[in-house]
Amino acid sequence: MLIVVGGLPASGKTTLSRLLAARVGAVHLRIDTVEQAVVRAGLADHPVGPVGYVVGYALAEEHLRQGLTVVAESVNPLAVTRNAWRETAERAGVGVVEVEVRCSDLDEHRRRVASRSVDVPGLPLPGWEEIVGREYEPWERERVVVDTAGQTPEESLDVLLAVIAAGRSPA
Repeated sequence: MLIVVGGLPASGKTTLSRLLAARVGAVHLRIDTVEQAVVRAGLADHPVGPVGYVVGYALAEEHLRQGLTVVAESVNPLAVTRNAWRETAERAGVGVVEVEVRCSDLDEHRRRVASRSVDVPGLPLPGWEEIVGREYEPWERERVVVDTAGQTPEESLDVLLAVIAAGRSPA
């Protein structure tokens, strides 16, 4: 299965993706890590453009074809990137669950932005104005929505796992 986790920076998607991957024994594929590796190799500067996503799609497909579950995590802001993840799952012959992580409490989201630290060496973290001003197209299809505001990461994980386990149609 391919589980695609997207959302704005500092919404909680990395924390949730790591917890999910550990719980279900999946590969956690983080586009920030791929993009920073491209920058460290001297092949591009930030922003790197589509290269991180293109590499991510290829890695995800390879892991999926090996029978592994993949949690692919990125901002995933555009319909074109969302469609490409779905196409990756289709090519690999597996199901896909799309997840949008949100933090609906703007004060909490802003605090997260201000207090987080870099966990990928050299990765530039966007500030609040960059986050709220970035292009982020509305979703036009069903997906699982996890609102991390006022919840512990474990509570958010429980919400996500319950939806996946029940096989319910995403919200």
